[in-house]
Amino acid sequence: MATVVMEQIGRLFINAQQLRQIPQLLESAFPTLPCTVKASDVPWVFREPHILTGYRQPDQSWRYYFLTLFQRHNEALNVWTHLLAALIILVKWQEISETVDFLREPHAQPLFIVLLAAFTYLSCSALAHLLSAKSELSHYTFYFLDYVGVAVYQYGSALAHFYYAIEGDWHTRVQGFFLPAAAFFAWLSCLGCCYGKYASPGLPKFAHKLFQVVPSGLAYCLDISPVVHRIYSCYQQGCSDPAVAYHRYQVLFFLISAYFFSYPHPECWFPGKCDFFGQGHQIFHVFLVLCTLVQVEALRIDFTERRPLYEQLHGDLAHDAIALFIFTACCSALTAFYVRKRVRTALHEKEE
Repeated sequence: MATVVMEQIGRLFINAQQLRQIPQLLESAFPTLPCTVKASDVPWVFREPHILTGYRQPDQSWRYYFLTLFQRHNEALNVWTHLLAALIILVKWQEISETVDFLREPHAQPLFIVLLAAFTYLSCSALAHLLSAKSELSHYTFYFLDYVGVAVYQYGSALAHFYYAIEGDWHTRVQGFFLPAAAFFAWLSCLGCCYGKYASPGLPKFAHKLFQVVPSGLAYCLDISPVVHRIYSCYQQGCSDPAVAYHRYQVLFFLISAYFFSYPHPECWFPGKCDFFGQGHQIFHVFLVLCTLVQVEALRIDFTERRPLYEQLHGDLAHDAIALFIFTACCSALTAFYVRKRVRTALHEKEE
């Protein structure tokens, strides 16, 4: 009996010794990261108005920037909001795929595209905020990737709205130009954002914003028009369509997010107080995520409940729409690649 007890005590002692090693193992796996620095300690391209501290040091290893996912810095919340939202989209995708055959059902393909587009823009945004601090070229590269993701999402949203949310009379008015125009405005948005970023050293801050906001605003006005018309028609008829309620929230959340994207509130009122939490861009991220999630739910309901209407309106349009989606993504990616090449040349000339 005594021998058994001593064996048990010995095992407990060994387990206790192993438990003491856990902090050391964690420390070796996640080494102490360099402290964040002030705005004055990083190149101007990394600085944000009214954000005074919490910047990550440039010219570190890639491993460092990936590990900053678990560090407190002024981009951490921007990374996590879109990273978690991307994971939620994957879960929604899996749930919908249990009842919808995306490969064999042509009318489900626009729903597949908007889910893919949402996941793409959220993932690209998370990568941009996580990895752009490595160098000036990395900063431009990852934000150009972010702009490609935004263009892809703009066209994906336009396609899904046109396919599932549109009413018959609005379809008659816009069917001849809607999708080509949506593709053009999506590409124009990518071009405007990339050029505004590239030319920002010689532009006032408001001009830089104009290159981003105006093309994106034009794209949104077209892309959301089937939804706005649907909401107005429902209001006139006094309908109680559950999808329309989600569409209303989609518009509301987007307008709130657009406001916080365009204006640096509240950090302009409290410089240095919103460096880690409460920045306007963080609020923009939160409301844009809410917009995306309610949009996906609204389109899921429309896909289920409005099948007779969209089958009658669109026929075999889905195949052409997919081709236009791929074309838009390729044009946006080539545009971003070209502007990145210009940035790289400019940076090399500056170093010389």
